[in-house]
Amino acid sequence: MISHKATGPKNNGVSASNRELAGDDPEMQKYRNGESIAGQLQEIRAFRQGLHQRHIQMIALAGTVGTGLFLSSGRAIATAGPLGAFIAYTIMGLAAASTVFGVGEMGALAPLNGGIIRYAEIFCDPALAFANGWNQVYSYIVSMPSEIVAAAVIVEFWITVNNAIWITIFGLLMIITALVFVRFYGELEFGFSLLKIMLVIGINIMALVITCGGAPNHKAIGFAYWESPYGPFVPYLGMKGSLGQFLGFWTTFNNALYAYSGIENITVAAAETRSPRHAIPMAARRIFARILIFYVVTIFMVGLVVPFTDPNLLGSSGTASQSPFVIAARNAGIKVVPSIINAVVLTSAWSSGNSNMLGGSRILYGMAVQGHAPSIFKRLNRFGIPYAAVMLYGLFMGLGYMTLSHSASTVFTWLQDVVSISTLVNWICICIVYLRFYYGCQKQGIDRHEELPWAAPLQPYTTWFSLVLFVLIFFTGGYTTFIHGHWSTEKFISSYFNLPFILVVYFSYKVWMKTKIIALKDIPIRPFLEHYRDHPEPEPKPKQGIARLNVLWS
Repeated sequence: MISHKATGPKNNGVSASNRELAGDDPEMQKYRNGESIAGQLQEIRAFRQGLHQRHIQMIALAGTVGTGLFLSSGRAIATAGPLGAFIAYTIMGLAAASTVFGVGEMGALAPLNGGIIRYAEIFCDPALAFANGWNQVYSYIVSMPSEIVAAAVIVEFWITVNNAIWITIFGLLMIITALVFVRFYGELEFGFSLLKIMLVIGINIMALVITCGGAPNHKAIGFAYWESPYGPFVPYLGMKGSLGQFLGFWTTFNNALYAYSGIENITVAAAETRSPRHAIPMAARRIFARILIFYVVTIFMVGLVVPFTDPNLLGSSGTASQSPFVIAARNAGIKVVPSIINAVVLTSAWSSGNSNMLGGSRILYGMAVQGHAPSIFKRLNRFGIPYAAVMLYGLFMGLGYMTLSHSASTVFTWLQDVVSISTLVNWICICIVYLRFYYGCQKQGIDRHEELPWAAPLQPYTTWFSLVLFVLIFFTGGYTTFIHGHWSTEKFISSYFNLPFILVVYFSYKVWMKTKIIALKDIPIRPFLEHYRDHPEPEPKPKQGIARLNVLWS
């Protein structure tokens, strides 16, 4: 880590690098007069840095592992077949890892709350930060009630009462958790992540035992489900041959996207993280191991133990009964697994709701700091929590009660479907902003590997690959609606609503505020470099004794 002091001349507290930023754009004036650095220092002092390294590592390792993996992975097998799903999850995992690398590199240099919303404002275009910011706020407003409803449905696995009771209980728990010390949130997520890690390891071992014939039915499966009746790929929409198999494989990218959503949020609470320039890069570097262990290996094992022809794979019960591992355990004669999986999935739904509350409130806070949202959302309580932002999301948790009415539930389902594509839009924005940051470093003669706190590997090639893949998936996400006999108004709107929404908001803000894309030579990277050099973080203490065996969060 670079720890020497910058020695450039000073003038009234404004660094030479700040004064050297060229251009007359009013948007750049705040960086020329040093307010960017002053604002960063003020923000770091305002927030309590209650998230320790072990919290960040565990949240990054298993924070977003949830219903997308435990319950919905079976749909990927039914749609694409075991090999098709395995390849799709692998490719999407590599693209998601590249996205995390990009946001991690920027977050290590500028540890500000709000994640990509802040970086888009600073390194790319204020209009992009405004458009994607409100896209993300809308996404969190609807996704949090979705997690509450999911938790309420999961409880029905054991007991059946009016869902309104559980929606109220889980909603209040999430609000209370979000309003107290961020350390409390970190400890909860630490515990939830440990549970999910143990479950993933356990179910994969169980799947291996079933495959080898060690289950109560003593039936060795091997790769039998990869051979019959169609082979490792499944034809989709009744289309036979290679075209149908390719369509099944391509459709599964949307399922993988849902499973990986939220993986990019390691920097959303950077200002509340202790030693962020050490913790964030470490979390980003471990993303490959996380994707390999929790997603790729798991989807591979699912393809071994469950035939894609099993009708339960396409179920929508929302409980452990639709989990492919429960289906495999039931077929093999193992009885105790469903309740264990359901209990951990319940904590996953609660965990996901907590994460959404944290991410949504910090993004709204970041937008308020930038002037893109009302200033009331900058207010902090005595615990250093943006309570006004938390309460806004708390009000919209009432959307969960819509599921109690059949007609209102249909509307709520539409809202959820529209939200699902917002993750893809956010990843596209991350790629664009990072590429601007990368080429800005090149233009200004900044050696990323020598001067930045951390430089992501294999750049910019992996980011370009990810950007092209995400754009292709975005424009082809609703392709089935263009096939004769498969038109669906809901599918079409949910697949393509975000495109006109983002464009209208982006250009409206650009015209109204007269903003423009920041030139590469004007991107304010050096002021953050100077702040990094002037405020070095202490080196982490070397591990001693039994702590050397800890590979999860140290």
